[in-house]
Amino acid sequence: MKSIKHLGALAVVVTLVTGLAGCEGMTTRQRDTALGATAGGVAGAALGGGALGTLGGAAAGGLIGNQVGK
Repeated sequence: MKSIKHLGALAVVVTLVTGLAGCEGMTTRQRDTALGATAGGVAGAALGGGALGTLGGAAAGGLIGNQVGK
């Protein structure tokens, strides 16, 4: 059962990284926000293990990423 969760998490990470690779025209702040949300979502999924943990992590990471470059 754990291997299915790991495979799902890997698929999410690959999808997010592929999506971010297509965002070449972003400003630095937009890029930092997207990267923060991605990292936060991955961390939330790893720590929380559920959709709420993933969403919370993505929201927190996006907020932190947005504010870092100010």
